[in-house]
Amino acid sequence: MKRILPILILILAVKLSNAQQRPHYTQYVLNNYILNPALSGIENYTDVKISARKQWVGLDGAPQTFYFSIHGALGKDDYKTTATSFNVPGENPRGESYWENYTASDPHHGVGFFMVNDRTGLFNRFQADVSYAYHIGLSPRTNMSMGFSGGLSKLSYDRAKATPVDPNDPALGNVGAPYKVMPDLNAGIWIYSADYFIGIAAQQLLPQKVSFTGNSEGFQEVTHLFTTAGYRFMVDDDINLLPSVMMKYVPSSSVAPQFDINAKAQYRDVFWIGGSWRINEGYAAMIGLNVANNFNIGYSYDITTTQLNTVSRGTHEMVVGFLVGNRYKDTCPRNIW
Repeated sequence: MKRILPILILILAVKLSNAQQRPHYTQYVLNNYILNPALSGIENYTDVKISARKQWVGLDGAPQTFYFSIHGALGKDDYKTTATSFNVPGENPRGESYWENYTASDPHHGVGFFMVNDRTGLFNRFQADVSYAYHIGLSPRTNMSMGFSGGLSKLSYDRAKATPVDPNDPALGNVGAPYKVMPDLNAGIWIYSADYFIGIAAQQLLPQKVSFTGNSEGFQEVTHLFTTAGYRFMVDDDINLLPSVMMKYVPSSSVAPQFDINAKAQYRDVFWIGGSWRINEGYAAMIGLNVANNFNIGYSYDITTTQLNTVSRGTHEMVVGFLVGNRYKDTCPRNIW
């Protein structure tokens, strides 16, 4: 307990200061929509994702994150007839013929909704946003989408579970409210083609002052920037490899930008494996399965290389996806994997 308490204090200090205040995700490569609203409506179907993440297992008060997201296209009727599927005998929907004949999507709209609940120690953040994006073709093979999301974010403090109770702590007394509801606004741009993607997103565009004491004490909610890029290589006609990189940065923070380097290898539309290196923080292994054209599932396990490794048994994250209204019988995403 003597080791755990200082670590918890450190976690809360980082989460609720001008460092990163938004949750960590390992499998964002499966659902970049959770970070960038410009992906709203990028696929031929309604994309539903449910995820649960338990970070630093074995450490009391460690972060636990749950999210639900759903987004789909409006006025999108541009299924690429040159793309193949398993319904065509002898063809491979991830083979060279698909990429050679890829064409940009016609202009269309996308809408979506997501909610996230992130709990760390005595603090809990609940966020619910709706999103909109517009997709256009920049060239015969390149698309660009621009989007935004907005809603509400509620940050609460569970003073009933604070131990030991400090009668001199105003956050534990009757002064002020133990939660704050704030407006939330995010925006992003996503450029994508048959074999690459580049995106940038800004979250928490409306900085807010948070205090549970009814006075000037507290901390500032600040803007976060996420930049990502990836390129798909054909290893052979059955296997493709997707390396990608993510940079997370809080401009108003003294904390240096954080980089993730990822790689994902997929066999046809059946299954995939991957790995991630979060520089100076740890490693992750990932595996996933696509079940027909109905749903997919991914699992990741993280190991930290920081001092938290002495008290943590790793981090587990599960993502389950459903392809709703999949009229073209896609067996996995065509535009973002």
